[in-house]
Amino acid sequence: MANTTIKVDVVSAEESIFSGEAKLVVLPGESGELGILPGHTPLISRIRPGSVKIVHTDGTEEMVFVAGGLLEVQPYAVTVLSDTAIRAADLDEAKALKAREKAQEALRNAKDKADIAVVEAELAMLAAQAHVARQFAKRKSSH
Repeated sequence: MANTTIKVDVVSAEESIFSGEAKLVVLPGESGELGILPGHTPLISRIRPGSVKIVHTDGTEEMVFVAGGLLEVQPYAVTVLSDTAIRAADLDEAKALKAREKAQEALRNAKDKADIAVVEAELAMLAAQAHVARQFAKRKSSH
């Protein structure tokens, strides 16, 4: 009988955010959304800021925000490595939007290209974080 689950690990620089079995993982790959099922072809890819959706074996879903990072896929194992990873339930949309406003102000005051690039990367991460928080809040309120 074929294996119907995949081992999933989502790890940040500080801690393991998720470790368990799933039947599907969906996340923002460098070139677009990736859906990973058990038996997937091996793959290594960069990932963009956004949400990792983990569909548990019982059909429930869990979302984790990642600020970009690396993905390794083996036929029955998925590893997501990100400097920053936060469970969607722990995200605060208002806080992310406030931080985004501060970053936009910093962008207006940035003088050289290196500063601008750093602030633009932070803005992309904060926009993705606010988006994931909003998605999670919508899902939670519809259940």
